[in-house]
Amino acid sequence: MPTSDAEFQALEKWSRDLAQALQIPDLNIDHEMLLELARRSADSITHAAAPVTAFLVGYAAGSRGPESPDSISAAARVAIDLCDSIGQLEPGQ
Repeated sequence: MPTSDAEFQALEKWSRDLAQALQIPDLNIDHEMLLELARRSADSITHAAAPVTAFLVGYAAGSRGPESPDSISAAARVAIDLCDSIGQLEPGQ
């Protein structure tokens, strides 16, 4: 999670600028959910899993199309549940 208001504002500005450059300016981004998703995947799998997980969740949500407004939440929930289940496994399993 961002550690300060300034960091969060920088993240929001970056998101708006990138969305504009990618020609998706009306995209509503749930930063808290994405940061939690990245944190859990990094903690459960490996640090490098965070960006890969975010990409795959975004891809899955995008492939469902704009008619599925909850698709990002649903895809994120699948990923978070999988991270949680892997994080609960005993070493060696």
